[in-house]
Amino acid sequence: MKLGIIAPALEESFQMAQHRGLHFLELCINEGDDVGAFYQMRSELMEWRDKYQINIESIGRWKSLRIDDKGAILPDELERCFQLIDVASELNCPSFVAGCNYVEQLSLYDNCTAAIRFFEQLLAYAAPKNVKVSTYNCRKVNFVNTPEIWNIVHGHLPDLGIKYDPSHARFSGGNYLEETFNWGHRFYHVHLKGSLVLHGQKVDEPPAGLDQTDWRSFLGLLRAAGYKGGLSIEPRKSALPAELDSKGIDYSVAYFKQLLLEQSFSMG
Repeated sequence: MKLGIIAPALEESFQMAQHRGLHFLELCINEGDDVGAFYQMRSELMEWRDKYQINIESIGRWKSLRIDDKGAILPDELERCFQLIDVASELNCPSFVAGCNYVEQLSLYDNCTAAIRFFEQLLAYAAPKNVKVSTYNCRKVNFVNTPEIWNIVHGHLPDLGIKYDPSHARFSGGNYLEETFNWGHRFYHVHLKGSLVLHGQKVDEPPAGLDQTDWRSFLGLLRAAGYKGGLSIEPRKSALPAELDSKGIDYSVAYFKQLLLEQSFSMG
């Protein structure tokens, strides 16, 4: 498993990852971001990747509508996803991540079949480009996020992976260790984000390693499932004062390097 971080598509991000001894960046081009502009900076991203020896392990797109109220795939959004897959392919990035919105006017069956049609198109486009496609278990504008839906959508699409983040299960009352045990063989990419929950309520998203997640058991289950993909630290705004943001990231990097046996030291 390789340790990296989610960061903006800037040269400074590659410098930061190199300085922290990380292996890769993850880039998220979400709803409201300019996909065309990102597509046009392919050569710059390749230059920075080679200059700093920091790969791009995953490109994702969150919070976008993929399906209209009739159950049809939105063609403009499909084209944006294709563009992002093109960038991933040119950068030798192995992972593209997307979700699928739930349409309230449609039945669960119709929503699942619409999601399957959407991901089928992504898979068909990405396969010859050596890019794997995953759903994400974040709940934002996405319903393909629990084992019940995975059984249907991923059960029908054996090549569709899962980008997994334990915090989303914790915040929604799921069992992240059980989900990893049962579905870890389908995980293509993983986020490391802290979570603090009390009485079933979300309290905060502290730096990963300074939270309640049983990261040792989680990584152990990933190893047992044969997972060899990326682990992306996801910096979030937490209750830590702003002046400690950078130190929080440093702590997470050191914490997971220790768990991954990249270095041996005592956490003080």
